[in-house]
Parts: sequence; C-alpha cells; structure tokens
Amino acid sequence: MPLTRFPADTLGVLTVCLVALLILLGVLCITYLFYFRCRIRSQGFVQLSYFSGPWIIRITFILFAIWWGIGEIIRLSLLRREGRLLNTLNLKWQETVCKCYIVSNLGFAEPCLFLTLVFLLRAPLHTMESGILSRQWNGKTAGYILFYCLPMVLLQLVVIVIGPTLHNNKKLPSYFTSTMNKTDQIVLCTYPLLSTLLLGIFAIILTAYVFWLGRQILKMVINKGLQKRVYTLIFSVSSFLPLRVTFLGFSVLSKPEHFQFEALAFLAFLALLCCAGVCICMLVYCPVADSLALGSLQDLEGRRRLDDCQNDTISLIANQSHLEESAGFSPSRSSDVSTKQRGSISFRALGKEDGSSRGPFVELSLFSPSEDATPPESPPLLGWPMRPSPSPHQ
Repeated sequence: MPLTRFPADTLGVLTVCLVALLILLGVLCITYLFYFRCRIRSQGFVQLSYFSGPWIIRITFILFAIWWGIGEIIRLSLLRREGRLLNTLNLKWQETVCKCYIVSNLGFAEPCLFLTLVFLLRAPLHTMESGILSRQWNGKTAGYILFYCLPMVLLQLVVIVIGPTLHNNKKLPSYFTSTMNKTDQIVLCTYPLLSTLLLGIFAIILTAYVFWLGRQILKMVINKGLQKRVYTLIFSVSSFLPLRVTFLGFSVLSKPEHFQFEALAFLAFLALLCCAGVCICMLVYCPVADSLALGSLQDLEGRRRLDDCQNDTISLIANQSHLEESAGFSPSRSSDVSTKQRGSISFRALGKEDGSSRGPFVELSLFSPSEDATPPESPPLLGWPMRPSPSPHQ
C-alpha cells in the first residue's frame, strides 16, 4: 500500500532528528573525553591513565556511529523530492548514491562500529603492558579494525558490481542484488537481499564472540555495577543487531514508499540507533564519569588530611602550653604528665589515620603512588578490571 507524502516525510524527519541527537551525544562525549585527558595531565593522576588509555578508539567508535547516521539520512527519499538537496542530481548520480550507501553503511560503517565495540570489550583482558596502557595499542587496534572490515567492504562491492549481471542473466531475482527502485522523477534506495545476508553472517559471528567475551569479562568484574554494564552491552548487541538484519531482510517483500517497506526500514534504523546509543553510554561516558569521580574523591581526601594535620598541630601546641604552665608544681610529675599527654596525642592521631580515615584512604591508595599499598581487606575499587603484569619468574 503506497504511503501518502506526509507519512513518508514524517518518518524521514523523525530519522533526521534522531540522527541529530546521536551526533549531539557523540560530540558531548568527545568533549568529555578531552576534558578527562586534560584533567589527568594537569593534576597528575597518573594511575587514572589506565581508564584514559583507549581514548582514541572511543572517539573512533563515536565517529563510526556518526558516519552511519549520516548515511541513513542520505538514504531517505525525503531528500530526493522536488526542491530538495539530492533532487538536483540526475537519475544516474542518484543510483550511484544508493550504491555508495550500501557499501558505506552495510559494508564499512556498521562492521567497523561493532568491531570497535569488540576491541573495547577485549581491552581489560590484556596485560597492562600489552593492553591499553601501551602507547601502540590505539594505533594497532585501529589497524586491526580496518583490516578485519576489509572483507565485508569487498563482498559488498562484489554484490554491487556483479549483481546487475546476475539479474540480467536471469540467475537471481532482482531483489537479491537491486540497490534502488526507479520512478519517473527520483531513484529510491533499497536493501539487496545478498547484502543483508552478508550482514547477517557477520552479525551471527559477532554475537557469538561477544557472548564468549562477555563471559570472560564477567569472571573479572569487581562489583555489581560493572556486571550490569556488561550484561547491558551483551543484551544490546545480541538483540538489536539481529533485529536490524531481520527487518532489512523482510524489507525486500515490498517496494519503497509502501507502508511495509518504510516501517521496516525505520525499525531497522531504530534498532541500530538504540544499540549505538547504549554502547556509547556504557563504553565512553560511564568509564570517564567513574574516573573523574575517583579523582574528585582523591582531591577531597587530600584536603581532609591537610585539615586533620593542622588540627593535630594546634592541639599539640595547646597541650604543650598547658604543661609548661603547670611545670612549677612538680618537675617529675610534669614530665610524667607530659609523656602521658603526648602519648595520648600520638594515639589520637594514629587513631585518625588507622580508624575513621582508613576507608577512603584505602580506596584511593591506587591513585596515590606515594602512599601505602591497598590492604587485602579493603573494598574493591570502581572501574574496569585489568590483568596484572606477568611475573618475571613465570
């Protein structure tokens, strides 16, 4: 059933608005990452650099999401109507835009997006020297992402180039290889079934690997908050990505500007949008927010210790003055009293260090290399787990 122009344009406008929100979220998270990096360098939180290690890959993940979103806007028939941006192109160029969309989004942006997600999830499983604390980690990871994505790009190119030949030879129906549907005035983009099948195979392999990876990470998590984040990521990838492939596969049963096609295409877009938004929040925003909270706690603890030290100094001076005033009664007694008082003062100061202030001191000792090591009975620290470096004797 063909759509009237108003409902079709409404779905197009809604798509543009949602992509704009995704871009806004991405820009805010990138700004947050740069602020975190500047905070670490300016205040000397060296140990927090573990959480800032994959900052380039996190930005790359956001850029891939923005790339994908822009491609979804270019696909819309909204931009091809009379007087719109893509309507100025002739039909041949509009066909080329549809072909480029398939290769760009289904062959490059989406596979790279989820490959980046996998590498960010794998990062805590490495040792510190070979993992995200290594200076070469970001560059090597970016290279691996592009290398593993290359087969998908080549396969989608094969579908685009060889597809018309297969259709002309009557070997495959048109919906297996067709990237567009021509009308008298505009060219409307469609999803070739072969391209969707390739994306489905990629989704099956990726989902299985994410399940295995999540299981390994859950063995290392140190609190329930991180467990919830890992479960959320696993659920997002294992549900939204197969849903997108399913919706795109069923879209070949109808034509563009029919209600079924437009609804399925929009639902497929919405599924991946939700997955990308959840992953940006879980892998970019939350780790940075946790690290900044720990840095703020360290600042607060440092100021509190300074105040305690000043209060102990004032108390010591006051007690010494009191002892000097009472020295005329009995020198020996004064000496005994002085010893007791000073011992009492020392005991109170020790009590403060070992008692009430121990909780935050122990929690923050990881981020203060000059302090004592964290005792085994201390509560777990907030943050991603990391494997210790292997012992040289092992």
